[in-house]
Amino acid sequence: MPQSLLLHLRRLRPRLVILLPLLLFGLWFWAASLFSSPPSPMASSDSNSTSSIPPLPVIPPPKVDEELVYESLPCIRIYKSGLVERYFGSEFTPASTDPATGVTSKDVVIDPRIKVGARIYLPKITDPSKKIPILVYYHGGGFCLGSAYNPTFHNYFNGFVALSNVLVVSVEYRLAPEHPVPAQYEDSWLALDWVVSHADGAGQEPWISKHADFDRLYLGGESAGANIAHHMAMKVGLSGIGIPVKINGLAMIHPYFLGSNKVESDSIDPAASESLASLWKVVSPNTTGIDDPWINPFVASAPKLDALACDRVLVCVAGKDALRDRGKLYYNKLKESGWNGELVLNEVPGVGHTFHLLSATSDAAVAQDRTISAFLNH
Repeated sequence: MPQSLLLHLRRLRPRLVILLPLLLFGLWFWAASLFSSPPSPMASSDSNSTSSIPPLPVIPPPKVDEELVYESLPCIRIYKSGLVERYFGSEFTPASTDPATGVTSKDVVIDPRIKVGARIYLPKITDPSKKIPILVYYHGGGFCLGSAYNPTFHNYFNGFVALSNVLVVSVEYRLAPEHPVPAQYEDSWLALDWVVSHADGAGQEPWISKHADFDRLYLGGESAGANIAHHMAMKVGLSGIGIPVKINGLAMIHPYFLGSNKVESDSIDPAASESLASLWKVVSPNTTGIDDPWINPFVASAPKLDALACDRVLVCVAGKDALRDRGKLYYNKLKESGWNGELVLNEVPGVGHTFHLLSATSDAAVAQDRTISAFLNH
């Protein structure tokens, strides 16, 4: 970020930590996804296919008559008045049948009043009599960016679903700050409840009713989405959900948790680590801070982890991610909690937050996807 811009922003909001070259928490991948749309993990690295690279967006200067409270260029500006300007992350790509993988997708509306929906991905079915695992997935983006209909996730899931042979329900939830936390958790619960309504075969969506094996129901997500998936599994464990079902497992990919306690990976990028706290206060204005149980599930006021409603958990972390040791802390705290399930930690060295979305065909990304696939097909 140019020094002149940084000084300008500091004058506008002295106490606000603006994100420096490493954009926090996966927000950079929204931009990178447009500069070079990642091919599916199943695509050959020597493919002759090409893709056009869209031009950089023209980002206007900040509004002089509005107080700026948060900015992460080239993604988002948030003003004190409530005005939000998003430059990346909300791009739409239509559902389709992917010719390279045979994966078919469709969009469904879950609650039209608040625009909660999902994109469903179905692998190529060779034996209709055999049901397949179902993964309810929550996207990341700091609770304020991203969409289940974004080309980054669409491209990624076309490849991942072909690799893993699972049915994916990628949830579209409302974004902060227009809809502050906990709206994202509320929407995600509505979506999970809707999915579970198909467990007895009587749901309205035939792809789920016909193909989903509810004995292999999984929750998952990356970054903020992993945070959401954790809280959904906790709520199922504490209060149940609709038709009695069992969450078979939880896939936590580069989870977004915070805390006043320092961890070693905070030093990977101190500015990014500080910005995580700033972002949380913007998306959750009524928060008690970074030890709020929504963002720090290890504090005394948070529900006990042994209530987690699944038998298996996979925690994926990235070696150069400032959130790496928060993910490891989750792994260790869950192990110590008295929860009696199977727990797996998968660390990929030398890569950063949500690297698999930036370079989906890299050896590291494919290896992580294969680990997740094996977990879902256990």
